Amino acid sequence: MKAAVMGYGTIGSGVVEILEKNKDSIKNKAGEPIEVKYVLDIRDFSGDPIADKIVKDYSIIAQDPEISIVVETMGGVEPAYTFVKAMLEAGKHVATSNKALVADKGAELIALAREKQVNFLFEASVGGGIPIIRPINSCLTGDVIEEITGILNGTTNYMMTQMAEEGLEFDDVLKDAQAKGYAEKDPTADIEGHDACRKIAILTSLVCGQQVDFSDIHTEGITKISATDIKYAKAMGYAIKLLATSKKVGDTYMAMVAPHLLPVSHPLYTVNDVFNAIYVRGNMLGPAMFYGSGAGKLPTASAVVADMVDMAKHVDKNILLQWRPEKLELRDAGQGESIFFVRTNDAKEKVQEIFGDVKFVEIPEIGGEFGFITPVIKEEEFYKKIENVTTLSIIRVAE
Repeated sequence: MKAAVMGYGTIGSGVVEILEKNKDSIKNKAGEPIEVKYVLDIRDFSGDPIADKIVKDYSIIAQDPEISIVVETMGGVEPAYTFVKAMLEAGKHVATSNKALVADKGAELIALAREKQVNFLFEASVGGGIPIIRPINSCLTGDVIEEITGILNGTTNYMMTQMAEEGLEFDDVLKDAQAKGYAEKDPTADIEGHDACRKIAILTSLVCGQQVDFSDIHTEGITKISATDIKYAKAMGYAIKLLATSKKVGDTYMAMVAPHLLPVSHPLYTVNDVFNAIYVRGNMLGPAMFYGSGAGKLPTASAVVADMVDMAKHVDKNILLQWRPEKLELRDAGQGESIFFVRTNDAKEKVQEIFGDVKFVEIPEIGGEFGFITPVIKEEEFYKKIENVTTLSIIRVAE
């Protein structure tokens, strides 16, 4: 079976590497060998074994009847969307690791694949090498998924781990993450929560079967987390993690991305460094956890190759994915309830007058301020009350 790879960067080169190194195993699982005929890239890669396979015009791939499977690892919405759409219209299966493309155009591309009786699969777009999309679409179809909560970004999880272990400030840890290649030169998508937001939008779209727009999801990053916040967290026995959550509320879902304080008893408390984990709760299954490498060349490429093998097994059949283009109206995050940790230098009497029965937290070496934990409170009510308090930091507390 002939395949093409669009984008020979980190993930694309990983796909080619895995197809070569594991070719015998892949042949047995797919029923026939999968061979890369073309690699689409604007660069030449002279001296690389794939140099003679490089093409610069995507229409060469679209028009070649030998190509059955196309991999897209370019990233971004355009030109990836134009190229992928052309491949599907030409009757070719497409596997992608591109979360931006899937979050924005997933419903449309799934519908087009169904129309053409081919497949558009995207296991690698969420959680890197962690299997989560296929389990949702197959193993968990007997359940109503009531909650998905995940650490879905390895960069921010590494940074939070380093701040906790080394006592460093945010800016220093960001420089370290960039030096080690965990954070991009422009880290905005990671540290502001946009990456995790797209991933939870994809997962929510799959479990509800409708389009969930990532722009509708309340999103906060980790840029306001300080070394002082970490000290309070440690004093209370908590860890700070950037969580992406989606919970079923009536006939819709409520989704959010924000830093949370996690107690030792929380299943995501021990997920550290660049690892990702996804907690799923079904109405029949109960809780389940998926843990592993959420990014990286070979873990992510492994998920792409798994999609390729799945498509080789279903070369003449569309694998049904429920993701309709009709938009799901998410419940307003302000209607949800949370527990909040707040640092302030106001008087304790004032805090009690506004919030009632709170738990105070004081650290002797940090003078001139204290922290407090609220009872469970509706989000919009909390933000109205907190207008009357001088705040140094606000972080939600996971139960």
